[in-house]
Amino acid sequence: MKSEQELVRRGKKDELVSKGIDPFGHRFDKDAYSLEIKEKYQDIPHDEFESINDVYTVAGRIMFIRKMGKASFFSIQDKLGKIQIYISINDVGEDAYSLFKTADIGDIVGVKGKVMKTQTGEVTLKCLEYTHLVKALRPLPEKFHGLTDIEERYRRRYVDLIMNEDAKKIAFERPKIIRSIRDFMDNEGFTEVETPVLTTLLSGAAARPFVTHHNTQDMDMYLRIALEVPLKKLLVGGMEAVYEIGRVFRNEGMDPKHNPEFTLMEAYLAYSDLEGMMDLTENLFKHIAEKVYGKMIYHWCENDIDLSGKWARISMVDAIKNVTGIDFSQKMSLEEALELASKHDILVLKHQESIGHIINLFFEKYVEETLIQPTFLYGHPIEISPLTKKNQDDPRFVDRFELFIGGKEFANAYTELNDPDDQLERFEQQLKEKDLGNDEANDIDRDFIEALEYGMPPAGGIGYGIDRLCMLFTESDSIRDVILFPTMKDRK
Repeated sequence: MKSEQELVRRGKKDELVSKGIDPFGHRFDKDAYSLEIKEKYQDIPHDEFESINDVYTVAGRIMFIRKMGKASFFSIQDKLGKIQIYISINDVGEDAYSLFKTADIGDIVGVKGKVMKTQTGEVTLKCLEYTHLVKALRPLPEKFHGLTDIEERYRRRYVDLIMNEDAKKIAFERPKIIRSIRDFMDNEGFTEVETPVLTTLLSGAAARPFVTHHNTQDMDMYLRIALEVPLKKLLVGGMEAVYEIGRVFRNEGMDPKHNPEFTLMEAYLAYSDLEGMMDLTENLFKHIAEKVYGKMIYHWCENDIDLSGKWARISMVDAIKNVTGIDFSQKMSLEEALELASKHDILVLKHQESIGHIINLFFEKYVEETLIQPTFLYGHPIEISPLTKKNQDDPRFVDRFELFIGGKEFANAYTELNDPDDQLERFEQQLKEKDLGNDEANDIDRDFIEALEYGMPPAGGIGYGIDRLCMLFTESDSIRDVILFPTMKDRK
């Protein structure tokens, strides 16, 4: 059922049609944006505008109207901001002024006008030509309230972008961040590539997949959960330094830090290792900070994050020992580890009954949220790292790190496992976990094993959550603020 305002607007649409005016407009050539005009003339004194005859053509959505007798003020909003318009029957003529008088907030119009400045010092366009472009059939939300229902903000992002300056600011900042990432990676000698979104196997991450069906082949397929395996095959092929920025899909819950589809960047560098990925990561974040924002401190999730200086590096077992006093670097039996977990009220599922899984559970409970400033946490147990090279000094652990900032994971990196026999054993262990109830375990990717048998150079590899990275730099607490169209529940 239409509201009274909607019925009035539809009546105005019909009036436009009766006058031979298309309510939804046609091409309109503009030559300037609001912000450009305001910045150019902001510092020029009011008295000097008598000698300025500059004319600009702009277009945008009406956001404010003060209708008076034979002269009125309104403002329009384009992609860069708002600008005030002064319109007078003496300048545009009776027909155009009458057309303007029927306009509503939310309508889209074109204006050709001479730049001026009001007595209050506001840069304004004096309208010389007024063009109706689009009739808005629904009213915008209340000016001072906007979309107060947060769910509706994300569901109707188009309205959020109209009403919320912060939302629009983030929408334009995200592409700048991603462009900065590409510039950095390209300058480091990496080649950007594309790999398949549809796959027949689960590999590259521990995650539940989305399942789809290929009708012609009559087979189930998955939406990819990671980018890793195809990129490592390119290392085998001799490309040596590759990266991909792409969507991945994980069938998991939604919260302020997770969305079922998200943007991931993975990069692989032949002849590098864990240390090389640490250096790459620290330099990448500092590059974005300098080139896009010109600052090193960001207020994120109630913390001031300082990206400057040398970032901390600590092993997982040392981090646990610092908080709990328990030293998992010492040899212990599974029974002893299970007893420690029980004493600390840590639930161990059937597929997690190994020392490595228990170490990780201790980390998640006691350490993860304490890593506020940028920290490379390395030395993960082999049981939770099926694609990572064993540590030469202690094969219970692997050469892997995760980057934590603000208590949240931002990146996951390996010295890549390139021994095909060892890799096959790890996949087989994953199958055992799957039989014990781990629905995030990897499949055996025999094609990848075959690729490794041709020889993959020693390499470092890393994956970055681009959405979370954008959250940090835009100082946004929710992932839904940096994804234009986040996954939402259906309206009931």
